[in-house]
Amino acid sequence: MRSIVNHLKFRFYQIFRIFNLDLKVSIPFLLIFIVLIIVKLPSDRYYPFLFFMMVLAFHSSRKDIPFLKKVFEKSWRAVIVLESALIYTVFLLGNIHYKPEEIGWATYLLIMVFAFFFPKTKLNPALKWNFISDDLFEWKSFLRKNTWFSIAGYTIVLFSSYHPGSLIIAGIFLMDYISDIYEPYESKEMLEMGFKKINLKEKIRKNSLFFNALLLPVYILFLIMNLYSSLYLLYYLAFMNLYFLLIITRKYKLYHYKEKRGYYNISVYIEYIFYSMTVIPALLVLRNNIKNAEQNIRTYVGD
Repeated sequence: MRSIVNHLKFRFYQIFRIFNLDLKVSIPFLLIFIVLIIVKLPSDRYYPFLFFMMVLAFHSSRKDIPFLKKVFEKSWRAVIVLESALIYTVFLLGNIHYKPEEIGWATYLLIMVFAFFFPKTKLNPALKWNFISDDLFEWKSFLRKNTWFSIAGYTIVLFSSYHPGSLIIAGIFLMDYISDIYEPYESKEMLEMGFKKINLKEKIRKNSLFFNALLLPVYILFLIMNLYSSLYLLYYLAFMNLYFLLIITRKYKLYHYKEKRGYYNISVYIEYIFYSMTVIPALLVLRNNIKNAEQNIRTYVGD
């Protein structure tokens, strides 16, 4: 028992250490956590499902199961359930509008199943995302590495469509992960081969179509539940697409074959969020990004 208590203390201190070292993690998390505390849903029955999905996303992305098996030989399953239950409790009872009811308590039974369902070291071969075109290799690579996390996150984005406020907040949070998709640089040979088949504008078009196809269910659900707030959807559509275009053009504006990543950080995130929210600056930066990106690509591919 004492070892489990010490482990929970370690987890608690670890949270603050991660937050202090990585603002990219801490700031988006704090924003989402504050929203989850103050958000008011139409029914108390929606809260348990929303918070359970948050805990499921955490559980599906964890990679410390082998460590727990070594440290807690007989009680490692109990530690998994206890950690998830504590996170769920913080979310559930932290919300100022939620009043405990039967579904909230019953969801703890689902969390107990986590002791027997946990991430594998290798993904199911069926989840290779081979149906995605090679022109969208950034998406294919990201989804292969983050399958269950992506599915859980996408479900949360779908449920954010119930209210304009949650839609915008979820969109801001989502943009941080979209940025990660385009941060890694492909090899020089891969870049040359890719842009000999299609040009930059065609790549942007295909990636934008795929991005908006993913968000299409969100658009439809929002219109169904908020028919008289369609102006919010237009702003959301512009904001999401502007940020997306800024990120993908930034990649090829800065691309260099000797670098592995694009040095995306919290300052880039805040800067592009501001540009996208104000629209006009985003259009000016976007035009400059495209011009410089095309020139940069020509140095590798030629005319």
